Amino acid sequence: MYQLLRAARRPVTYSRWVHLCVPMLMLAVWMFIEPAAPWMPLLLVVPLGLLPWMRLAEGLQAQFLLAPHDREAEGPSFSTVSSKQWSDRWRTLLWLEIRLVLSFGTMICSVWLPVLTVQLVTTALGNTVTQDNLVPAGFPAWLAWTLAPVPLVLLLVIVILLGRMVTAIARRLLGPSAAERLTALEVRTEQLLERTRIARELHDSIGHALTVAVVQAGAARAAGDPEFTDRALAAIEETGRAALEELDRVLLVLRESAQRPSQRPTLAEADRLLESARASGAAVDAQLTGPLEQLPGPVSQEGYRILQEALTNVLRHCGPVPVRVRIGMVADRLDLEVTNPLPDRPTVMAGSGSGLRGMRERAALLGGEAETGLHKGGWRVRARLPLERIR
Repeated sequence: MYQLLRAARRPVTYSRWVHLCVPMLMLAVWMFIEPAAPWMPLLLVVPLGLLPWMRLAEGLQAQFLLAPHDREAEGPSFSTVSSKQWSDRWRTLLWLEIRLVLSFGTMICSVWLPVLTVQLVTTALGNTVTQDNLVPAGFPAWLAWTLAPVPLVLLLVIVILLGRMVTAIARRLLGPSAAERLTALEVRTEQLLERTRIARELHDSIGHALTVAVVQAGAARAAGDPEFTDRALAAIEETGRAALEELDRVLLVLRESAQRPSQRPTLAEADRLLESARASGAAVDAQLTGPLEQLPGPVSQEGYRILQEALTNVLRHCGPVPVRVRIGMVADRLDLEVTNPLPDRPTVMAGSGSGLRGMRERAALLGGEAETGLHKGGWRVRARLPLERIR
């Protein structure tokens, strides 16, 4: 009883009832044309079910009337695209036939059960129904009063059960095909990868800018030299402007997912990172060999981010210490190495931090590897990115 009352309060129960009643319009029109052949609509829907757009129309109806709460779910319960294969067309046709049969049963119950309630009430009031009387003559008035609500309750139960039945059948016949599920999974995977990439880029670019600004501000305050302070402020301004441009680019991707993002920075712009680190007080010994401007886009872009994160970690955890940077193309791979000495109390911990994990993940996505850890009394970041797989 509690389940019945709960279902009676749910709006979806009545939206499913509307969905069951929609084909009654076709049935009612046909009964005026040829009442002797009520089965004829089952043949008339055959060409309709084979039309590609019919699956789209039926899927949208099922989505909004049968399971409106499923629209918030991760995966769609019903296909909302036109039929692309004959198997989808045959499933749509079978769905239309079943829907007509269920609609016919709903029509009988929706008409005759309320009529029975009205006749019971009329009999209980002492009036006699002379035409199409479903209540036998001499039926007791007290029993008529008692049984009057029963047809309406029975109608509600039938509507609830038929609604659940038609929803289950719709999920089976109008659900996404295997190809549609695969396409939706690919789109979802691409969205998750894009979000992860955006999170990494925000961490790398904004983290680098803030680290440079903090180091520059601390050095300027400790130096007490107006000329040094001017240079520090200029470096902070340049780094902040670059970070704002990067933030605008990333936010553009979030706002307009259909539009391709602007060009991501590559190792051809590595000098900007090196100069930013030098402006923060670090003595950078950089050696870049090979035609880095000819690197494949993904390798050059991810290499730039790995270098950016490595320099950011040096400034954040070790301060303005000497840094050795080696970037070069060796055979069929790109080698990138950043080493620096550790202060007396380093805050770097091997294998920890989202930045270190992000470097390893970036390299792994390209089929390469990135190593971070202690090396000869200092700290080393070494990445090896293959080129042939990307080409």
